[in-house]
Amino acid sequence: MKKIYLLSAVLFSAFITMAQPPKGNADKGDIYGTSFKAKTITNISELPNKLKNDETITGTFKAKIIDVCANKGCWLTLQVNDSTTAHVTMKDYDFFVPLAAKGKTVLLNADASIQTMSVEELKHYAEDAKKSQKEIDAITQPKKKINLVASGIIVVE
Repeated sequence: MKKIYLLSAVLFSAFITMAQPPKGNADKGDIYGTSFKAKTITNISELPNKLKNDETITGTFKAKIIDVCANKGCWLTLQVNDSTTAHVTMKDYDFFVPLAAKGKTVLLNADASIQTMSVEELKHYAEDAKKSQKEIDAITQPKKKINLVASGIIVVE
């Protein structure tokens, strides 16, 4: 019986540890995911116009992070312009970003597209962002968003 309790405690501790964003300060030069060399850098503010003509754009994008998933660091929100944000997930769920990345400017090696996010997805991300139940309940319609799937992220500022 003691072995069962011990095993349960170890598994619970491992689960809690895994469900947190990585530690770190997200200092200039820190790399998350796959390292890359940027040939051409596109400012994220150019994406809405570029995506009007293309379904998906692959490249290196420069943007400021305005939110990081508080549960695992598994998604980001980027500022595109005064009225638009972009949602970022990590390719194959291979890496996470520390909460300290919030407010930092980064380069992302990513595929960008416009996708319709379902009400269920939007509510899930709102829960991850620790929004109030009132804010979560107010989500009743799907929403088109700029979506990026990042294979690598480098902190530049």
